[in-house]
Amino acid sequence: MHFGLYAPIPMATVGSPEIAHSHANAQKPLPPKTRDLQFEHGLNLLMTADAVGFDLCLFAERHLGSDMHAWVLAGAMASRFENIRALVAIHPGLLDPVLTAKMAVTVDRMCKSGMALNVVNGWFDEEFKMFGGAMLQGDARYARAKEFIAILQGLWRNESFSLDGEFYKIDNARLLLKPASKPPELYSVSASDQGRDFVAETCDWWFINYPKDAETTDDVLRAIEEGVADMRRRADSFGRKLRFALNPFIAIGRDADEAFEKTVARVLEFDPEKDERKLKRRMLPNMKAGCIGQPKDIQAQLGRFRDMGVELILCKFLPSVENARQIGKEIIQPFNGGKPAMAAQ
Repeated sequence: MHFGLYAPIPMATVGSPEIAHSHANAQKPLPPKTRDLQFEHGLNLLMTADAVGFDLCLFAERHLGSDMHAWVLAGAMASRFENIRALVAIHPGLLDPVLTAKMAVTVDRMCKSGMALNVVNGWFDEEFKMFGGAMLQGDARYARAKEFIAILQGLWRNESFSLDGEFYKIDNARLLLKPASKPPELYSVSASDQGRDFVAETCDWWFINYPKDAETTDDVLRAIEEGVADMRRRADSFGRKLRFALNPFIAIGRDADEAFEKTVARVLEFDPEKDERKLKRRMLPNMKAGCIGQPKDIQAQLGRFRDMGVELILCKFLPSVENARQIGKEIIQPFNGGKPAMAAQ
């Protein structure tokens, strides 16, 4: 089983005093000879994760926010990893695909375990317009993303590449820097029928959707089983194979109740919105996956996911160095037989 985590940035982080401080002071000058805590804490956390068994990090992207730029963070941090692969978000329609292909192979060759792309088709119209993109809807959005991916893969695999598409037109484009080994893999998530077909036809990994209104862990398991079966059928129709990832919230405690309450209390301490009921509604879906409580119970649940076809657990947790170390030593390493995560595969 592969295990990943999120690079701690404001849009993807709860319960972190360092990220809360970075967000609160994002528009203020830094003291001399210091670096933003978003970077300092992120690097400390990810280097710890790299040493205890994690083997993938998602660098999520939020342009209109106090979050540091995903590609810059990935380049600065991933070059230091020994085991972690950088999974960097990309929004088709915001960046030029030829430029993206060059950026991707640059990070790929900087990172010992390579890089991959998380394809995000976008929903934030204001952000797209402000940063030079154009939001599309329905079929057009996915058609543009397919052309975008075709250009990436064409440049990675060929000496030159041309495309006369509806959204992109390139003639004899060349990439004089190629991937370190094989072309970067593509990850994505989508719940809609159109989106699922897009993932099945073009991507290598699907982040499983499970119902946000699930009442029990059994509800979540049934939804995962149904989702995997559906996406396997779709991938088969395109003559392809698809791999599956899941992003549950992980919290260790004497039991599930204690782990949950400790997590909520920690988040409320640093969350600007002190609305406990709203917070619990926001966190409950990922906690319903059954990965809170004692390490042995979490490992048992991970085993169920593995038996259902899940190969990657992208862990959500309170992003402290201590938590990363504990999850690595008490969950990842025992689950993978005491071996580093990459070697376990």
